[in-house]
Amino acid sequence: MKFLGALSLLVASASAFSPAAFTPRSSSSSSSALKQAAFTDAEKQVILDKVAKIFEDTPSQEFTPYVGNIEATFPGALDNLSLENKVVSILAEKGFTADNTLLATSLCCDELARRLEDDFVKIYGNNFNLGGLSGFPFAGNTGFGAMAAHIPDDGSCLIIYGPHVGISKSGEVGKVERVGIELVDNCCGSAIAASNYLKGITDGGAVIKTAIQQFTDFQQGAVQELILPHGKRLSDAGDDRMKELPYALYDSQDMLMQDIVKGGAAGGKKNGFAVLGGIQINTAPDTLDYFHPLRFDLVNTDGEVIEDLLPKLSE
Repeated sequence: MKFLGALSLLVASASAFSPAAFTPRSSSSSSSALKQAAFTDAEKQVILDKVAKIFEDTPSQEFTPYVGNIEATFPGALDNLSLENKVVSILAEKGFTADNTLLATSLCCDELARRLEDDFVKIYGNNFNLGGLSGFPFAGNTGFGAMAAHIPDDGSCLIIYGPHVGISKSGEVGKVERVGIELVDNCCGSAIAASNYLKGITDGGAVIKTAIQQFTDFQQGAVQELILPHGKRLSDAGDDRMKELPYALYDSQDMLMQDIVKGGAAGGKKNGFAVLGGIQINTAPDTLDYFHPLRFDLVNTDGEVIEDLLPKLSE
């Protein structure tokens, strides 16, 4: 099965991957602004205490080998503890509580992608999975519509999406240590396979495959197609190809997710949607993962972005 509609959208927009090309943000004074519930300091502390409990046995990050590498390689990335504290605190001010918020994610199938997801499940409850290989939202419009119907009455939805990438203790991007495996493994395997397919076309003279993809591997076929507009971008990255790869994947996923959210937003409830997009950065089993947030929007049921929350994550 081919994802030609999505591919056509990406090809047409390949030169427009810049913030200015994304959906314009509406004024927070819009008549469609969300009806934000009052939230007391005590209620806010309850949800922050949940985050603290998740990480109570986590060793200090101060002396791990990742701190300097990640700051240099992925500037703007936050460790998961910092990210989760900030996200739940910001959303608490907007009326998102553990009782009224449905979590929905579009993250890779890889078990390493579950770390962030599982943490947010411990805060907000069960998760509706929208994603597949590399983090693309393969559930599409139908899956989003089903998810929206499950949002609590007068409630909210937090959507988290994006690709992931490993970084080893030695600082090698695209590699990661895993539990019980001596080999330092590729991460993300699906993304790297798609990158190699694309490199064969841009650098090796291979041709784009036009045959119908086998149903037994149609998601990987779609990932390979959806990364095609980024061929020159990745070639130009040279030795930094593995660092650039998740950002290229994110740009493709962000376009798709914006389209899906806008098309299905009417199915939301009173508090609308908080949409958090970025890149998961996986580390060794005994250290915290990181997340580079690239979008954090409050979206109403008209599909309008009524507040850009991203700057608050860097405060």
